[in-house]
Amino acid sequence: MKEETVRSDVTVVGGGLAGVCAAVAAARLGSKVALINNRGVLGGNSSSEVRVWVCGATAHGTNRYARETGIMGEMFVENQYQNPDGNPYLWDLVVLETVKAEPNIQLFLHTDVHEVEADGPEHERQIQSVTGWMMGSERRIRFESPIFLDCTGDGLVGFLAGAKYRLGREARHEFHEEWAPETADDITLGSTLLFYTKDAGHPVRFVPPSFAKDIAQTQIPIKRVIRSGDSGCHYWWIEWGGELDTVHANELIRDELWSVIYGIWDYIKNSGQFEADTMTLEWVGSLPGKREYRRFVGDYVLNQNDIIAQTPFEDRIAFGGWSIDLHPPQGMYASESGSKHMHADGIYHIPYRSLYSVNVNNMLFAGRNISASHVAFGTTRVMATCAVIGEAAGTAAALCARNEVTPRELYQSRLEELQRTLLKQDASLIGLALSDEEELAQAAQLSASSVFQKLQTDTDTDHTYALTNDAALLFPVDGGLERLELLVDVMQDSELCVELWDTGRAENYVPSRLQASSKIRLAKGEKQWAALELGWQPELAQNAFVIIAQNDHIKLHTVQQSIPGVLAFERKAAPNASKDLEDHDPTQPVIEWSMKHLAHRLFGFRVQGSTSAYAPAKAVDGIIRPYGGPHLWMSECMAVGREEWLQLDWEQEQTVTELRIIWNNDVNEDLINLHHHYTSFEVLPDLAKSYRIEAFAAGEWHAVAATADNRRRLNVVKLEKPVKTQAIRIVIEATNGSPYAQLIAIQLYNGHSGR
Repeated sequence: MKEETVRSDVTVVGGGLAGVCAAVAAARLGSKVALINNRGVLGGNSSSEVRVWVCGATAHGTNRYARETGIMGEMFVENQYQNPDGNPYLWDLVVLETVKAEPNIQLFLHTDVHEVEADGPEHERQIQSVTGWMMGSERRIRFESPIFLDCTGDGLVGFLAGAKYRLGREARHEFHEEWAPETADDITLGSTLLFYTKDAGHPVRFVPPSFAKDIAQTQIPIKRVIRSGDSGCHYWWIEWGGELDTVHANELIRDELWSVIYGIWDYIKNSGQFEADTMTLEWVGSLPGKREYRRFVGDYVLNQNDIIAQTPFEDRIAFGGWSIDLHPPQGMYASESGSKHMHADGIYHIPYRSLYSVNVNNMLFAGRNISASHVAFGTTRVMATCAVIGEAAGTAAALCARNEVTPRELYQSRLEELQRTLLKQDASLIGLALSDEEELAQAAQLSASSVFQKLQTDTDTDHTYALTNDAALLFPVDGGLERLELLVDVMQDSELCVELWDTGRAENYVPSRLQASSKIRLAKGEKQWAALELGWQPELAQNAFVIIAQNDHIKLHTVQQSIPGVLAFERKAAPNASKDLEDHDPTQPVIEWSMKHLAHRLFGFRVQGSTSAYAPAKAVDGIIRPYGGPHLWMSECMAVGREEWLQLDWEQEQTVTELRIIWNNDVNEDLINLHHHYTSFEVLPDLAKSYRIEAFAAGEWHAVAATADNRRRLNVVKLEKPVKTQAIRIVIEATNGSPYAQLIAIQLYNGHSGR
């Protein structure tokens, strides 16, 4: 046996998506990082060993403009390019390559940490080291660092260090949570095993093992959805163990899940109720995907009321958007639905105080073990949300190590620095503007080759849409809204009625307060413009949600077109899943108003006058995500062979060494790592494909950098040598498919910006 000691700035235990993003974030900020994982692949429940698809704030398209950015966003986009078919082994590679690209990370796979050295009184513990055994290599490795991150999911490191934690469900009175039980208990969500099937192309018989359960003797065929063509995460409901200790009963839970999987397959193959003669099992998991165990106690415990109220914490460092999604303790044997869901009106915010221990001075945590109540955990537990929390925790860890402060001291004295650093990284943070005294672009005057100013769709519409239910359009209002015109067919003389609502919170995309209404009498006729006077002059730029009332005598026209910041909705769309599997309240606004059948489609419309929503100055307003508007500069439609540019001018000469450019990659597009749905394009069309950076000197423009075949949202361009200039121009030569050049943010620095 070989004894070793590894010293680093930050030690991350756990190689799920939370741990991966934490390690990468810390490494990019210059910290030496040890990333330790007890499995041979990274990705945790998303890896090829478990194969759960990565869900997040989009909630499979339920929330608008909610896809994660930052490191998780990079992996989503890279996977779309490398692995559009959702091969789980190729997803493993995307995650592994993300880690291997960082020279500051030492990766230790197959290394099981089960010893922790910590000292100090109960209220002020300090971790000195963690020790792991590397299986197959006979290496016993001691890891030392000033800061430790527990990203293990089950919270083993913190537990061994003496960190305060919770297990099970809190009583309702503690946080006044509607969905909490009257009395506290130790019930958790259960674990799941998944399986894959395929069509072999010839008859295949199946002889069930002796331990396969006869599911016909259970409620499963009655209360759950079984189809011969489904596999993978369609069977997320094969869940059990919530009434047990999901860690200490892990083997028992696995055996029960196996018995049901093989029982389900026996039922599909041999009951005679399915067309499955040529179907065969391709893969069956052996590692239960755990949902819940320990949740650490931080300086703040996130709870149900924070989620539903979308509390805008002053220390917010990430966001989520999945519903509060709780499952019955009996799992697959329950008589009620497999899950019940409560939705906020949009994304919610996660506070930094929920990411560090209340009593272990040098420990942060990320993933499903953060400081949250059982009910709030019902949404924070999904993997893309765990990942963005991981990026925030890793960023905080690097700043703690660099400044020699504890995580709590970072909150008390350097919170603004933490949030500013996250915004520079294009992290998943909403509603805060980047304010950086060292950044040069915010002091510049901006101009552009052209600006998109007319909110309107193409007139060459291709389909009609019957107003059998209410429909809606959402678009930015920046400069007032006097008149909206809709392209309609009228089958017989009728009245068209619309209502204009604001969205309340800038991060929401549902109707909140009625602001205006209008109606117009229309004569029978096809393809006519209905002009509706609205006269809305909001003090602040924001989104308008225009409801078009149901009318059986009128059809809207639709066009396959995407305009950033503009969305089409329909009311009371078909549910995504059977009520036996997912119990959603259809009156909750994000469920009531759906984009499901209108992806990349808009109703034919035009707005009178010009909008400032896409002005050049939006690229330096510090807001890096849609928030009450698209917050980007966008050109007019690019003519063939025509370049578009955004220009920055200063009164005094500036020295520029680095540019950070955030391109639009449509965070409304729901991407996935595995096979939930197929997305046809490999690179998001809105992204700039090729561009160059020019500086003005000696009376002419000089190219100082160029990029071709870009497929990333955040581009960090470090110039070969400092450039002295009074003007910089970003010239977009081509996009990846969009007719518009689009740029969300441009940041310029004289010196290294922190990554």
